[in-house]
Amino acid sequence: MRSDIQKMISENKVCVMATVADGAPHCSLMSYATDYDCCEIYVATLKDTKKYRNLTANPSVSLLIDTRDADPKGKTRALTVTGIVQTINNDKKIAEIRKALLKRHPDLNDFFNNPDAQIVVIKATALQLLDNVTDSYFEHLA
Repeated sequence: MRSDIQKMISENKVCVMATVADGAPHCSLMSYATDYDCCEIYVATLKDTKKYRNLTANPSVSLLIDTRDADPKGKTRALTVTGIVQTINNDKKIAEIRKALLKRHPDLNDFFNNPDAQIVVIKATALQLLDNVTDSYFEHLA
């Protein structure tokens, strides 16, 4: 992963997550955290949501991270992260992810500690970076 892409992922805190079920797309604004190299992106959702039902029906997701807030009148960059939701059954790893989410988003403490909140791990499989309107870069991740 290019260092500028890794920096963009690590410096932002929210993304738009697109899921699909029954052939229909659904977008959700998500707060996120990442692992050390930004290849895993962590989010949380309540189990009784359309988003969670979509994720369990189809683990393929797309995330959009952009720089509009950082420089609203300047050069906008938009990053699409394609990924697969991975099931994590390790309580220690789930606790570590929850801690990372809380560190980045302390205002969401009640949400992340809700017993119905499900930690979701997205393994990035591809990246597409758009600089302004015309410059595009694609990278497939192993």
